[in-house]
Amino acid sequence: MKKLLMAGAALAVMASAAAAERYVVITHTQGTDPFWPVVEKGARDAAAAVGATIEYNFDVSGDMAAMAALIEAAAASEPDGIVVSLPDAAALGPAIKSAVADGIPVITMNSGLESSAELGALMHVGQPERLAGEKAGERAKAEGVTNGLCLNQEAFNTALVDRCSGYFDGLGGDLNMIDVSNDPAQIETRTAAALEADESIDGVLAVGPHVCEAANKAITAVGAEVHLACFDLSPGVMDMIEAGDAAFTIDQQQRLQGYMPIIVLHLYNNHAGLLPGANIPSGPGFVDASNAASVKELAGVDR
Repeated sequence: MKKLLMAGAALAVMASAAAAERYVVITHTQGTDPFWPVVEKGARDAAAAVGATIEYNFDVSGDMAAMAALIEAAAASEPDGIVVSLPDAAALGPAIKSAVADGIPVITMNSGLESSAELGALMHVGQPERLAGEKAGERAKAEGVTNGLCLNQEAFNTALVDRCSGYFDGLGGDLNMIDVSNDPAQIETRTAAALEADESIDGVLAVGPHVCEAANKAITAVGAEVHLACFDLSPGVMDMIEAGDAAFTIDQQQRLQGYMPIIVLHLYNNHAGLLPGANIPSGPGFVDASNAASVKELAGVDR
């Protein structure tokens, strides 16, 4: 009898393990941006909370065709759901539509809000990017900026273009955006060159934390008097705000972008399609000298 009970318990454990939910998260990071480890941590924390497993994938090349291939491979493995960032709907859309057609629930996050529903995703978790840029521009204008420059590290990424476009909507004036790449050395070189080419630039928006850190080095190197604003948090950006080298950063609370899709997929799969009635906006919010101290320890960890 004891052996039978033990065998039954073992079978129950095996059945439970076999039934564990498995989710695949795919993002467009190249592994150089400090933003994404916080997203991954959020997804893993959520999976632990609901007893699921997570596979987190990205292609180091940053190539959209390679990212589409990752989505196709994930769908072929028949997970319980896919969470995917959507920087380029034209390139990634067919793979997402195919996954949805195969019956796999998909949630988009971070980028691609405008295209999410038409591709068949259940919902989107992220900040309205153009609005976030607009708020940054309005604040920069109120703080004295008259001629701006936006630094975009991923020219293909529609979300970053929206940030830059929104910045100039809020600031006033035509879009002035340059491609600085994701390499910190190139970011610094290209930013310095732009400032030296146009000394009337008095405001810079960097749409990524590592971009903002490199831009600050460029501003210091050329000796420019420039209002610097950032997107997202990192320990370096928080140090810059406390030192007065950056005016503010826009916080899109990326931990939510990793955490909430897993929770939603779990509820959707286990409670008869339970789903929020709208997308979940994770931002924007301002972090500046008034509140930097309260979030500094979370920068790069949970914020």
